[in-house]
Amino acid sequence: MNLSIHPLRALAAAALCVLAVSGFALANTADHAAGTPHRYLIQRSFPQGALDGLDAATKAKVNQTNARFGVKWLMSFANGDKTKTFCVYEGPTEAAIREAAKANHLPVDSITEVPVTLDAH
Repeated sequence: MNLSIHPLRALAAAALCVLAVSGFALANTADHAAGTPHRYLIQRSFPQGALDGLDAATKAKVNQTNARFGVKWLMSFANGDKTKTFCVYEGPTEAAIREAAKANHLPVDSITEVPVTLDAH
């Protein structure tokens, strides 16, 4: 039984493998470039009482402004005296998150991209 592979067939098979792998990489790059949202944790500091007037109309205005930058507010947590918040956002870039915050007149202490979800279960 002859198991030898013709050199041209081996070269063609190798070329197909390279094309398949590079096509996969390009597909992933295209998804990323197409605006796949990134998730960020934003820490903010506020003066005492600044969050007391936060109502549905204010939240709607923040969301409307965020949309201009391709940014979406997912949720926020606040410490006990409501002087610090920890907000989870999606957006195309950290710069877009910062621009949306600036347009909303919201402080930004830090922004950390958090792409990994670790479930408790």
